Order: sequence, then structure tokens, then C-alpha cells
Amino acid sequence: MLRSIMMAYLATALATGAGAPLSAAPPRSDADEASAKAEAALRAMRPEEKLALTHSLMPLPIGPNPATPPPEAITGAGYVAGIPRLGIPALTETDASLGIGYVFGLRKDGATALPSGLAQGATWNPDMVRRGGATIGFEARAKGFNVLLGGGANLMRDPRNGRTFEYFSEDPLLTGILVGNAIQGIQSNNIISTIKHYALNGQETGRKFVNVKISDAAARESDLLAFQLGIEIGRPGAVMCAYNLVNDAPACASDYLLNTVLKRDWRYKGYVMSDWGAVTSLDAALKGLDHQSAAEYDPARFFEVDIAKAAKRDPRYARRLDDMNRRILWAIYANGLDKQRASRGAPIDFEAHGQLALEMAKQGIVLLRNRQNALPLARTAKSIVVIGGYADTGVLSGGGSTQVHGQDGPAALIPIGGDSGLTALSQQYHRSAPLAAIRKLAPAADVKFRDGRYVAPAVHAARSADVAIIFATKWSTEGIDQPDLTLPSGQDALIEAVAAANPNTIVVLETGNPVLMPWLDKTAAVIEAWYPGARGGEAIASVLFGETNPSGRLPVTFPAAVADLPRPELDGMNTLETNFVGSPPTPDAKLSANYDIEGSDIGYRWNARTGRKALFPFGFGLSYTSFSATGLSTDGRKASFTVKNIGKVAGATVAQLYLVNRGAEQKQRLVGFARVQLDAGESRMVDVSIDPRLLADWGQSGWSIPAGNFGFALGENAERLGPVVTVRLPARAWKD
Repeated sequence: MLRSIMMAYLATALATGAGAPLSAAPPRSDADEASAKAEAALRAMRPEEKLALTHSLMPLPIGPNPATPPPEAITGAGYVAGIPRLGIPALTETDASLGIGYVFGLRKDGATALPSGLAQGATWNPDMVRRGGATIGFEARAKGFNVLLGGGANLMRDPRNGRTFEYFSEDPLLTGILVGNAIQGIQSNNIISTIKHYALNGQETGRKFVNVKISDAAARESDLLAFQLGIEIGRPGAVMCAYNLVNDAPACASDYLLNTVLKRDWRYKGYVMSDWGAVTSLDAALKGLDHQSAAEYDPARFFEVDIAKAAKRDPRYARRLDDMNRRILWAIYANGLDKQRASRGAPIDFEAHGQLALEMAKQGIVLLRNRQNALPLARTAKSIVVIGGYADTGVLSGGGSTQVHGQDGPAALIPIGGDSGLTALSQQYHRSAPLAAIRKLAPAADVKFRDGRYVAPAVHAARSADVAIIFATKWSTEGIDQPDLTLPSGQDALIEAVAAANPNTIVVLETGNPVLMPWLDKTAAVIEAWYPGARGGEAIASVLFGETNPSGRLPVTFPAAVADLPRPELDGMNTLETNFVGSPPTPDAKLSANYDIEGSDIGYRWNARTGRKALFPFGFGLSYTSFSATGLSTDGRKASFTVKNIGKVAGATVAQLYLVNRGAEQKQRLVGFARVQLDAGESRMVDVSIDPRLLADWGQSGWSIPAGNFGFALGENAERLGPVVTVRLPARAWKD
């Protein structure tokens, strides 16, 4: 979510054509206290004070109509005036999931950039993700913020989505567990985290008016289940609703999403804030919206001026105004914002935080191909040529509201579409150069660099080197989807030519989404490094030279072709001009996305349903050692099995448990997973729980499991499964 005013400012320039045991948050001992304090504060509020918390402004000096923030506001995403008379603190908001935004360029300070959401998802490590959340939560407090706009939980229905890199996975269980743990980590710092973008925010093209069509059952069994798990585990203080429409209603004014699902069925106690520029009418208040973000960027100040008038004449709005305040107050008190105030200027241990970013990047790198054990590279290699990808400068990061700058700003910044100064929409590289890290780990080698702009010099250098390492990049950003899954700027042709010249060619991908690989069979090895964050260059070199045994597993399917997607043409991509804002080109413009095509069968589930095979399936990843997973035993509620390292070096694997059939019905679903670190020859018994919702269907009366035989199998990935173990389960029905 980049603020809507920033979108408007850049629109013209850019218009170019667990399963694993659910680590649920422990019950808050102060939950009842928070509710009591919220009620007491609400009773003490004067009528005019009830308007203080229900709207915010954006204290950034950008856009055609920037707000004039009060002196105490901090440059960031949003500012909500508190009520000093009642000891209610102001809310100071910042982006986002991968680190603190709006630094360096606007504030002249820095923050730690964690690897992208996909990289974090590829760790399959809830503890690591929780530690990452705690890190950025700490930095948020140290910079004076007490609300972090993180917690991205959208599933990857289309890998061409420009925001794919921000999110964790295509699977509701993996996403729900990881986002819940990220939120736990963030809120451990006495600040509020959001979970976003609620819900079914599957594309950036026409994002403010695309109308998602999906059945209640399909939504509850997929995208909404990811949010539900994340809320249960992380207990976020706030939910940020999305720009898009869902079944004809704006997500921020959807009675179904906000009142029926979130507040009634899930009994959510926190508040719903809008995305910036997503509110179109006062009616959103009755539909469940509690807070209008950056109200100056909407058509009117609905939750300040308009709601004050409405509350005087209509008791429905008066009741809603009270409930809005009650929910916001609960989030403040439940997370201790009144007790532990954010301390601007507190010291940050950037070295320690950088080490965590390094370890996260190492765990998230996925080894996709390793012909004849081309990797790890020997440190005694005599000659290496490194080609392309700004590998001499840094590692790529994604654009938009998740853009983070280190203490010295970006290593390289390439303006996109006339972006002059608003660096969140520039292609940027973090200051962690893979070339320098490779030279450090291969001190005896002659390591040359070619920038890859021209094929001939790269081929000439590759032909005379022992090893050629090509860095291939694909930039992604909020606000702009990708037309296909190819590598841009002729990089496919470059890789093809270099691989023809040197059979020992290794490709390092820095991408924000899956890509096609027409050159795959001609390469020796391929690793997916994603956007690896502040220490990504060192992480990549560590994997290349075997200092780190790769253990990442794909959290998203790499399709074999765009034609294999449920919607081979992304809705609106070829009919709308690129528009970062995502507003309709004309007031009556319509755009629809039919998610009932795949329903709840996203990614690997779609392939299983339709008999397709992926280029690389969900859960795939190679290692420098080998593992076995055997002895599966399950009663349908929990499962146990043994994982063994049967290779010669220590490493980590991710054991994956799938439901593969339900009676005669073929239905593949990830129902459990465990990341396991083992020494060579070591084995370990693993236990996982199975959430019954993963075995069930959603209907008008809630969840139901039919009586019958259920088949489960352990998998190296979604397409490589072991023997099926069948268990008979009784019928069961329940509500959330």
C-alpha cells in the first residue's frame, strides 16, 4: 500500500501505454483489562473527541494537495491525533512488511531491509519470520512509530501481480502461519501491526475498480482462511481493507467481508482501517470500516465531518462511532501503546539486525537446478566471470510502499517512468554486492565482471572462464503488474548465449515472482535468490560456495507456461494503460476478475485439479545433501513421521504433509509442514497438527467434514509425494 496521493502524483509519469504446530499467540493476560480500559475511555470522551481517532492524515510533503501535519507528527505513512486529556497516545504509522519506509530520502536516516516476502516464505520457518517481525517492529519504535502497516497476507492467485514479492505464498496454511508469526514479532514491541490487504487483492491492474467474483465457499477455503489463521495466531490490532471490489462491493465497504466474516464469524476485536484513498462514501462506516486513512485523499472527510453530522441525526451512525472508537482503543490498550511509548531516536543495532537479514536470506534461497553437482563451487576455482544484474553494485529490491533504504541509501537507483525524487518507485539496489562477496570467498580466483549489456563481451569472457555466473533480475513494484513471466531486457538471450559458450554456467535469479526459463536445460545450476535484502550479496555467495547449504523451498508454483494459469491473460492488462493509481480511466469503466475459475484451488492445487505439471512445483528445493521422510502415521488430527539426513553434510529440509484424496475425490492440500535441521546421518521424529478446516468444506452452516476415507502423503514437494496413508474419519460440522 503506497499512499494514494503518491499514486496520483506519479500517475501521469507512469502512464506508459502449519499445519506445522500452530504457534498461536498466547492469550493476552490483559485482554479483559484492554476491553475495560477501552470502555472507560469511551465513556469519558466528549462528543468532539470521538472524532480524533477515526481518521488520519499523511504527513508527507508530496502530491498536489498535501496535508499540513502538526509539528509533533513524524514523516511517515499516517498520523492520528491522540487525546492527551485522556492519556490516549497519537498513532504514528509507517510502512511496511519488509522494513521501515520513508527513511533516507525523506528523513535522512536508515533502516534494515529484510528479504522480500517470497524469500521469507521460502524459509518455511515461522520462528525466523517472527524474529524478522520483531526486528522491524523494534526499528519502528526506535523511529517513533507505533503502528506498522505490515502483515501482507494475500495469496498469489496470479504470479504476474506486481506485489507478489511482498507476500508469503500461494497456500493458506503456509501464509497464515507465517503472517501470524510476523505479526507476533512486530507487536512484541508494544506497537500495532495491521494484516492486509483484506481481501482478495490479487492484481494491481485497475486495483481501485477491479471487481473480484468469487463464491463464499471458495473465498473461505483460500484467501480468507489465510487471513483467519493469521489473525488467530498474530492477533493484529488492525486490519487494512483493500482497494478492489469483491462481488460488486468495495472491500472497504463490504458488509460481507467486514461485518459478516471478520467481526461476526471471526469475532475480531480490533479495528479496520482503509487503504490510502480507498473510501468512497460515508456508508462504509455502516458496512464495517472503523478508520479512514489519509482522509484528505478521499472525496470527502467522511469519518470526521460527515460522520459527526450523521451521528446527530441517525442513531445507527452514533452507535457505529462509539464502536469505531471502542475498537481502536482496544487495539491501543491490548498492545500497550499507552504504557510503552515509542521512543524516537532510540539506538538501533544495525549490525545485529543485518545478521538476521543475512540468515533469513540464506534460508530463503532456493536451489532449483544442480547438474552433476556443479554447486557448491570450489574455492580453488581459477577463473570466474560474473555477468549482469548490477552484481558489482548490490542486490535488487521491490518497489512501492515496501521499499526500504539502508543507512547510506541505495547503492544504485534507476528512475522508472519519470520518477523524480519519489524513490519508492525507482528500481533500487541494496548495498550488498555479490561480486565483492564472491571475491572474498574465492581469494585465489581471477574474478572478472561484465555488465551484460552486450552479449558479445559476456560470451567472450565466459568462454575463457572456468565458471560463468549470470545474475538475472526482474524488478517488481506495487501498482504495476507484469505482462508475462519472461526476464526483461534480453536477459533470456544473454543466458542462452553464455550457456552455449560455457557449459558450467550458473544462473542467479533476483526476481519478485516466478519466471519462465527457456534456457534451463543448458545451464549447470540455477538458484532463486528473490529480493534478498540488506545482506543479500553475502547470502548468495555463501550458498554458491557451500558455506551455506541451501534449504529454501518454493512457496509459489513456477508454471511451465502462462497458458497454464487459470487466467492466461491478466484481466485488464491488455486493455488498460499502465496506471499506478489503479483508478478507472472513465467514471463508468468496468473490470471484472473471475476467481471462481479456480475457486480455492490456487497454484499447486490448480495444477493437481487440472493435471498440469509445473516448471518447478510448490515446495520444491534442492540441497547439497539428501533427506528421507518415512513412517507416516496419522489419525487425521495430528501426524508423526521420521526425517533423516541420508547425505554427507549437515543441512535443513522442509517435510511437507499433503491431503491427497477424500474418498473418491482427488483434493490436494498442504495440511502440515516442518522445517528440520539435521547433521549428516541424523534422524528426528516430527509431529505436526492438522487443522480440521483444511480437510473441510465451507457451506451455509459453517465447516463440515464428510465421513469417509482420507488419504495423506509426505512430499518433497507438491508433485513428488510418498506412499498414501489412509484414515477413516467421522462426519463433523461446526461454525467458526
